[in-house]
Amino acid sequence: MDAHGHFPGSGQTAFTVDLNSPPIGDTESIPELLEKLRAFGEKRPDGWLIGSNYDDTLLSEKRHPTRDDLDLVSATRPIAIVHVSGHLMVVNSAALAELHIDETTPDPEGGHIVRDLSSADQRRPNGILEDPATHHARDKTLDLSVSDAWQMTKLATAEYLKYGVTTASAGGMPTAIASLLGPMSTYNQMPLRVALFPFFDEVGAGLLSGELALDEFASGRVIVPRVKIIADGSIQGFTGYLSQPYHRPYKGDADYRGYPSVLREALFEQVEGLYRQRVQVAIHGNGDASIEDALDAIEIAASKYPWPEARPLIIHAQMTRKDQIDRMAALGVTPSFFAAHTFFWGDRHASIFMGPQRAANMSPAKWAQDAGVRFSSHMDTPVTPMRPLQAVWSPVERKTKTDVVLGSDQRINRMSALRAVTIDAAWQVFMDDDIGSIEPGKLADLVVLSGSPLTATDLRELLGDMTLIEGVTHFERNVD
Repeated sequence: MDAHGHFPGSGQTAFTVDLNSPPIGDTESIPELLEKLRAFGEKRPDGWLIGSNYDDTLLSEKRHPTRDDLDLVSATRPIAIVHVSGHLMVVNSAALAELHIDETTPDPEGGHIVRDLSSADQRRPNGILEDPATHHARDKTLDLSVSDAWQMTKLATAEYLKYGVTTASAGGMPTAIASLLGPMSTYNQMPLRVALFPFFDEVGAGLLSGELALDEFASGRVIVPRVKIIADGSIQGFTGYLSQPYHRPYKGDADYRGYPSVLREALFEQVEGLYRQRVQVAIHGNGDASIEDALDAIEIAASKYPWPEARPLIIHAQMTRKDQIDRMAALGVTPSFFAAHTFFWGDRHASIFMGPQRAANMSPAKWAQDAGVRFSSHMDTPVTPMRPLQAVWSPVERKTKTDVVLGSDQRINRMSALRAVTIDAAWQVFMDDDIGSIEPGKLADLVVLSGSPLTATDLRELLGDMTLIEGVTHFERNVD
């Protein structure tokens, strides 16, 4: 079970160029990034030129590219590059013009249009857009032809099946793309099951008024168990909302704590309205201040509209404190941890974002387990590659890229970590009666691995030999 991701986003290589830095890619400087954009633009000369998954902290310049950098590739063709967190974008001057963003454009609620403070006019946008400020640009970059959307979905499907995923997560996918998943499933072009969480920003008004129901978005093997609210941004993008300042002052501001993408009062109204309409919710919360707002909103909504079966979900729950785990237990809240953060960003969490003490307790699976809080583990693909055994390995080992153990007290055993990508992930989307474990009467969604995940020296080295959905083999590795 892919507990949380953005299927079919990993197939975006159909229309974007990959700008990842090591260990995933090989982009190490802004000139290298620009050259990749140029080369891709020659192969794909029409429409917006799009790059994905750059990481400013891994570029040699230790900064974001700007509009002026991207203008060196083209000053006339719109260009957008998406940060590895998915919460920031950089666009060039042509894109800003098409988006109608200039010196007079105000920040959207919960987002920022970053300004060029080094220019004569310090209101000049420098091309960096944060959280809700990216939404219009996101719509432009995802305004795909049917052919591109189809190809993206086929590429992602092949990858997921190869690595043993039988149920994918589209945990926040624009409805224009999500609308293709049902027909592809119905006509057997996509054998995967998909748990789709529409964005509250797109469908919330209809859900709260009762004019829409989540089931209306379901068809084929696509289920729609929840709607998703994005309450803050990302820690590695400095947009996660914290109760205490970031470890390394952001832009010299020692008091900077990030900010909410949804204001506290608005979040309360949204969650209460969903409880009133009996619509299950998933709330994206990375920083502990955002998680606190989410728990407060759930507590108030549940007191007014008691609903023990709601299983409210907090996605990422990255900087959850011990007292917040205890609240989750009392409120019946379930987190999905982005446990692989310890590997991909753990070193930088300790040295840049959170400091060693807070970083040691990121994605606190052991606290959750000890408190009796059921949880899942996910990869947030395409933020990181779809490797489900990495989502098992990380909470067991908690090792960073430099092989440092980050928070040994938060380690869990292998069986618990396997549950977090199987039966417990199925439980979070209300499918545990049908999938997630091998039992009589359940659907035969099965994965055959090259060795035992309970005894393998390195879980990540295991290969998928076969992937079956309802007993039908959809992937089989050639074994000599």
